Amino acid sequence: MTTRRTFISSVTAALGGSLFAANGQPKTVLLMSAWDTVNIGDIGHTPGTLHILEQHLPEVKVVVWAMKLDDRVTSMLKTRFPKADFIQGSVTGKSEKDELLKKAIADCDLFIRNSGMGQDTSWIKHCHSIGKPYGMYGQSYFKTMVTGDTGAENMELLNAAAFIYTRESRTLKMLQEAGVKTPVLEFAPDGCFGIDVRDEERGLATMKKLGLEDRKFITVLQRTNTPKAPGVDDKRPEKLNPLHPTPQQVADDERRAAGFRELITKWVKATGYKVLIAPETIKEMGHNKRLIYDPLPEDIRSHVVNLEYFWNADEAASIFARAHTVVCHEPHSPIIALANGTPIIHWFSEFHGLKCWMFEDIGLKEWLLEIDTIPAEAVFQTVMENDRDYPAALAKVKKAMDFVHQRQAETMKVAGRVLG
Repeated sequence: MTTRRTFISSVTAALGGSLFAANGQPKTVLLMSAWDTVNIGDIGHTPGTLHILEQHLPEVKVVVWAMKLDDRVTSMLKTRFPKADFIQGSVTGKSEKDELLKKAIADCDLFIRNSGMGQDTSWIKHCHSIGKPYGMYGQSYFKTMVTGDTGAENMELLNAAAFIYTRESRTLKMLQEAGVKTPVLEFAPDGCFGIDVRDEERGLATMKKLGLEDRKFITVLQRTNTPKAPGVDDKRPEKLNPLHPTPQQVADDERRAAGFRELITKWVKATGYKVLIAPETIKEMGHNKRLIYDPLPEDIRSHVVNLEYFWNADEAASIFARAHTVVCHEPHSPIIALANGTPIIHWFSEFHGLKCWMFEDIGLKEWLLEIDTIPAEAVFQTVMENDRDYPAALAKVKKAMDFVHQRQAETMKVAGRVLG
């Protein structure tokens, strides 16, 4: 009798290897992920890529090296992925959990760094030093990764990767032009696109409480030039979350918020429908109220609700799935919306990272609008154009996601070959 295990083993053998070790145990992927608990994008990367692995390499054991966890994120992940193990630690430390992490890396068959923008190379150096195959999945880099004092060393580490998938074509082109020679250097969308967790009970209860009806509200989310937490400065030279914003950055925040208020006003007047102001990151909650909600005229504000608590990625997914459109300065709320079948507009600023370009790369250039040059009126007209033929907008979402799913399948074939 052919079992699922023997069938998959025969398929992977035909591809040049097996997903099972000589002792019959599944091979192991160690996924470096779970970057934070205060950003639904950083939360969403992990269930997204776990789902992709589960779909395409179902027999593989997955261990998640989690950078940050809290009780609610851990509960969500363990409920959805009960077979995955979650560990923490540092490859440069010497505590008991650090040693357990290093043993898990030594024991795994493939190390994957999940989607992000981090340029830390300590994990690459560790994998390289012990001869462990490693790859990057849906990665963006600043140009400083391959330039400056550490550029040559970083190039050597990148060249030794089994694969590098960049989540947008700008990073891909930059690495190609720098001369990166890893065996597989291609585009693959951010792992968050694989997200399938939902908290339907809480999401529906929130919608009922806030008076939100299916497909009759837009969701808006902003990003400000403000610190990640009170008193915490951004260590990166780019200062994406500055502790001391410049006068220009303060003015940018106020101007962009005025654009969101204009969009909200136009939507309410044109449709009579509601608007949900929500945070992608916890730091924006106070700024949402201060810059967007409070200054609205009373007749408009009566149609607007400002989320007053920080939600988890699964509740956000349940609500995004029922929104008319998600309009966001950040990229990951749009990703979660697309994964749940909802049209988006990424009203972006490239300063906050090249990841914005992934929407163009998956075929949604018309929904990628630059926040400092595209006025609120144009964003509103894009929303209303979708509203006039909403089935066509939904079909555009499906077409983009079909391409995303195709790339996910192709990337997992490569990962399977590396494991084999």
